[in-house]
Amino acid sequence: MKHLIRRPLTLTFLIGPALTGSLLLSSCGSNTTTETTTTSAPADSAGTAAKPDSAATAGTPGEVKPTMAKPAWGPNLKPEMQAVIEQLMSFKNKPFPELTAAQARKQPSAADAAMKQMRVSGIPAPPLNCDTVTKVLMPGVSARIYTPKGGAGPFPVIVYYHGGGWVIATNDTYAASAQALCEQVGAVVVSVEYRKGPEHKFPTAHDDSFAAYQYVLKNAASMKGDPNKIAVVGESAGGNLACNVSIMARDKKVALPKYQVLVYPIAGSDTNTPSYQANTETAPLNKGGMEWFFKNYQRTPADLKDPRINLVAANLKGLEPTTIIAADYDPLTSEGKTLADKLTAAGVKTNYKKYDGTTHEFFGMAAVVPEAKDAQGVAVSDLKGALK
Repeated sequence: MKHLIRRPLTLTFLIGPALTGSLLLSSCGSNTTTETTTTSAPADSAGTAAKPDSAATAGTPGEVKPTMAKPAWGPNLKPEMQAVIEQLMSFKNKPFPELTAAQARKQPSAADAAMKQMRVSGIPAPPLNCDTVTKVLMPGVSARIYTPKGGAGPFPVIVYYHGGGWVIATNDTYAASAQALCEQVGAVVVSVEYRKGPEHKFPTAHDDSFAAYQYVLKNAASMKGDPNKIAVVGESAGGNLACNVSIMARDKKVALPKYQVLVYPIAGSDTNTPSYQANTETAPLNKGGMEWFFKNYQRTPADLKDPRINLVAANLKGLEPTTIIAADYDPLTSEGKTLADKLTAAGVKTNYKKYDGTTHEFFGMAAVVPEAKDAQGVAVSDLKGALK
């Protein structure tokens, strides 16, 4: 089938933070972005399966390189990104539209592929410099709380929302990103485990996310956090949730976050944009996969027109400064750029960066993908500037 995804954008076997956290490296300032737009507010306003680990270890220890030709859909993939995609293909995952949500949650993720590449390349797991604890915030909603080791605080706080199309994945899947933010920003990171579809349809994840943000506002001090220095960060579906938290805070007269970082966010529901049309076969995410996510989270097709899902139609005025990070081979690229443009038009200071040769889910792969290391550095720099 032509428009199907080749693997889930997130996890199957639930992997613990110690393992997933091994994907991080400290950020660097390499100049890897292919598109950068920093604007100030106006004054008035997938291919053949890779070889097994044992057969793919040729080369210098620590070297990350592909072993096959580039997939037809990714002629400009960066070598390290291609190597991870080859590992992902080796799992032989079924396309999402062929699976139930329960089955999809059991398939290996892009994070699993990156960790497999670390093993193949002999890349050791770096030490983890944050303590973690899991806490129930309210019925049905928990969070993994990352706290920098050493120092009494109070630390700035980042409320983090993981991806997975509001259907799959957990805090375990995205632990590398949360750990990186904790270590590099020097912040308490509250990684929210919201409820998902199809068991919990729209707008459950959105309501859970805002309720978690309100909990953090009221309880930051008990987490060694500063309630006056809170930011929100999200990836993919989590990027959508993070932006919605900001909008809901504005509308409900709750303290706005000081900053938001949206990493390849779901920002629209039009699956006929240029990037959707160009990414019908890509991995780990493509057009068919996104349509499957929408189907599993919506109550009726009318939900897709709701501005909470279709963010590009939302009122964006009065939001906090924003960084948007985009991938190259990703059906969400067009809507991410549209969201950046609309935020700028609404008077919101916006920093937009698109990384050439990358795919959806690259952000947490800093140990193996240089562009991920750079993207984390951009997010960290902007967050530090806002949270001081």
